[in-house]
Amino acid sequence: MSIINYASKEIQFKIVYYGPALCGKTTNLAYIHSRINPDNRGDLVSLATAADRTLFFDFLPLNAVVIKGFRTKFQLYTVPGQVIYNATRQLVLRSVDGIVFVADSQWDKMAENIESFENLEENLRKQNISFDDIPYVLQYNKRDLPNIAPPNYMEFLLNNRKKRVQSFEVVSSTGQNVFAALNAVSQLLLHKFSKESDQARPSAAAAAPAAAAASGGNHRANLPSSGLALKR
Repeated sequence: MSIINYASKEIQFKIVYYGPALCGKTTNLAYIHSRINPDNRGDLVSLATAADRTLFFDFLPLNAVVIKGFRTKFQLYTVPGQVIYNATRQLVLRSVDGIVFVADSQWDKMAENIESFENLEENLRKQNISFDDIPYVLQYNKRDLPNIAPPNYMEFLLNNRKKRVQSFEVVSSTGQNVFAALNAVSQLLLHKFSKESDQARPSAAAAAPAAAAASGGNHRANLPSSGLALKR
């Protein structure tokens, strides 16, 4: 869930980039970080393991949505791609608000894409999060390489649920559609929180400041919001 910081007047949303090893998650975050004004972003932090790593940073979008006097701030994370680091994947997914699933378009990576997608669903289930409730989009990455599967085949493999989601053909090394995917998942999660806030009882909203004060200034809650357009 989102984190409300009453001291800094910010609402933080967490977006996780998920996918198999070497699919381009790190390249996505590195490109986004490089294109955001340094005044509006934090440092790109890398938590390395022996063979993989987790990256994260936070940023304020150029046209940050203001929700009841609070600016929206985004935290972007990647998960390690290798299966042996599944405990780290589960940890990164805690309190997630939105997901970008990054699939490798090369034919020989299809089995890994499916395995990672099923692993994502399983790890969300362990945290009592329904895949049907979490805002997410699909990236079909590495579209500039030879021997890649056509988009309709990847749709058949990964976008075959009753409720289809937005998908993007991406070249993360050049930035093609990287921001389009981020923009899409951002709008989805903000719309979800806006809808949930409209359904929340007034008494719960009134209790939020007191709860935040008791917890040192940070509080997880839902507030009304509007769409977001990220710009490079």
